[in-house]
Amino acid sequence: MTGRSHIPVLLEPTIRLLQPRSGGRYIDGTLGAGGHAAALLTASGLDGRLLGLDQDPTALQLARAALAPFGDRTVLVHANFRTLRAVATAHGFTAVDGILLDLGLSSMQLDTSDRGFAFSQDAPLDMRMDPAAAVSAADLVNGLSERELADLIYEYGEEKASRRIARAIVVARPIQTTGTLAQIVARAAGGKGYWRIHPATRTFQALRIAVNDELGALRGALPQAVSLLRPGGRLAVISFHSLEDRIVKQFMRDEARDCLCPPEQPVCTCGHTATLTLTTRKPVMADEVEIQANPRARSARLRVAERLP
Repeated sequence: MTGRSHIPVLLEPTIRLLQPRSGGRYIDGTLGAGGHAAALLTASGLDGRLLGLDQDPTALQLARAALAPFGDRTVLVHANFRTLRAVATAHGFTAVDGILLDLGLSSMQLDTSDRGFAFSQDAPLDMRMDPAAAVSAADLVNGLSERELADLIYEYGEEKASRRIARAIVVARPIQTTGTLAQIVARAAGGKGYWRIHPATRTFQALRIAVNDELGALRGALPQAVSLLRPGGRLAVISFHSLEDRIVKQFMRDEARDCLCPPEQPVCTCGHTATLTLTTRKPVMADEVEIQANPRARSARLRVAERLP
């Protein structure tokens, strides 16, 4: 791990907007190295408690060490937040005061070369956040059809050159390492001169999202999180790319409305009632001071909503 692995993104506004109180009960659905969790526990007095989840056993091990000073105030579980309600219920964390989801890839995972998340070093094409998961990036790269690959890269990576990239991948198969894949994608993406980001970035993002079903897990976790909040409890979500932020934004906006029927429909038939009020109308973003200290914060977007009575 490098030093930047220990820097939690948007820490100050996250804690400020979650408004931790003495004796409060909180859930961190994405523990990482435990930075946000430690701040929540510190701000919740001597009797605040926290349930922490992470699907990455290495991250969970780091969090256990970081949160050890808080003793039995923490309950840490190896789990994906798609099972949030079941895990919380099993450990008595219902009607909680706040829930945090810090989405996407951690610096720790990027910096661990043999996990296959980054292309800065040649490594096995893996990308599984939970190493016990069945499907790796190599399985997708070498097993999907050209059309399936193109659709995946376009949908999850928003990559305009997805068809050329998919074609090049199929021609070059089998592909087993991140370095080889990055070279193939860079050649297929085309273009000359200065690249704002590496030409393989979007393809790697798409594969990682697909391997870990990140968007499906997020869609499933958000309503579970709302159901676990007490009235006045808050949900905070930090996202790092437009696909995640779009899901969070739409979910919170829908849950802040009493009716989801089309606007042209004269009478409500959906029966939906609002469960949230928006605490942040626009996403909170890092300032230049934080970005200088932690470049990963540049793309972070924080949205917060409060549970209605």
